[in-house]
Amino acid sequence: MDGNGRWAHGKNLPRSEGHNQGTKTAKAIVEESRRLNIQYLTLYAFSRENWARPKEEVSFLFGLLTRFLKGELQTLVKHDIRLNILGDINDLPLTARKVIEHVCSKTKSNKSMTLNLALNYSGRFEIVRACRLILEQGLSADQIDEKKFSDYLYTADQPDPDLIIRTSGELRISNYLLYQSAYSEFYFTKTLWPDFTTGELHLALEDYASRQRRLGGVDPL
Repeated sequence: MDGNGRWAHGKNLPRSEGHNQGTKTAKAIVEESRRLNIQYLTLYAFSRENWARPKEEVSFLFGLLTRFLKGELQTLVKHDIRLNILGDINDLPLTARKVIEHVCSKTKSNKSMTLNLALNYSGRFEIVRACRLILEQGLSADQIDEKKFSDYLYTADQPDPDLIIRTSGELRISNYLLYQSAYSEFYFTKTLWPDFTTGELHLALEDYASRQRRLGGVDPL
């Protein structure tokens, strides 16, 4: 969900307004994805690298997240959406962490859709974390294959993403779902996240639907 700051700058508004508008976009995309029967949706909300941002902005972001989740809890319950977190929330402010835990608990039995929020997330850290957990459990080398390794990722028991959408014109994946995205399709758009409408989502899905996926890798020479 990239481009909140640039959206605000382009309108001579404080960055906080870009983040406010970004939450409205997130709400619309989640609701439209549920309507389309998309079973798994992941939103990259806050990376481990984002702690380097100004403290005031970080504080605002977690306050915004807290208010957003409180306000959307009943909607998640109504639409049978389960909230799941990818990342280590132990470093998050206490209030935000408590709200996240509460919403996850209240929605844990919902089955129609899983909404993953990547918070304090890093793809590289996730892989290292999985290695550490495997070592802690004392598994031998011959017990580890791709399936076993994926069981130690934040996305255990979830399918790998079919489509990854990157907004704002950046042509990189920024440490996002590195292991899971091995065969994902990518869709890059110059649209800034606050302007990413449900119509833009449909354009991405139509583009994806027109592709011929080759899950076996490259064509042989």
